[in-house]
Amino acid sequence: MRMIIKPSLPWSSYAFRGALYIFMWWILTDGVAASWWIGIPAIVLALMTSVYLLPPVAPAWSRWISFIPFFISRSLSGGIDVARRAFHPRLPLTPDIIEYRLRLPEGLAQVFLINIINLLPGTLCAAVKQNVIQIHVLDSGQGFMSELILVEEVVSGLFGIQLHTQIPGEPHAAI
Repeated sequence: MRMIIKPSLPWSSYAFRGALYIFMWWILTDGVAASWWIGIPAIVLALMTSVYLLPPVAPAWSRWISFIPFFISRSLSGGIDVARRAFHPRLPLTPDIIEYRLRLPEGLAQVFLINIINLLPGTLCAAVKQNVIQIHVLDSGQGFMSELILVEEVVSGLFGIQLHTQIPGEPHAAI
């Protein structure tokens, strides 16, 4: 997983995560002092595990803030589209499974992208295999590829990740 990591970020990430785990332990044990003899090793283990499973990244806060309206608009659009189709059954439904080759590397950003795709109008990720996601769509007549490309580019910017380039001779999105 290639991410932009600032040299000072890991220590601040450790401190934040450590403080969060200490607070959680304190809440779970009602602040009982005798619990700390097991709490400290548990917190250290949780901290090491979390850093191993989810390495610290440098968040681009301005991009995350600008992502909020993007996320809300796509969520509302998806909800309205599905509700409209449910209440007006004569609307065209041509369900299909489309495939999209991901350019994001495996990891948190890819999982985040898949969850965002589920909020797009009439889409639901059905499977992920070797950087290819199968997406169930309600109306195959709608142009989903440009929306998928846009969302993937937005997510790559949020995580500060370079998108993989496509293999020469291979189509950009569909396989």
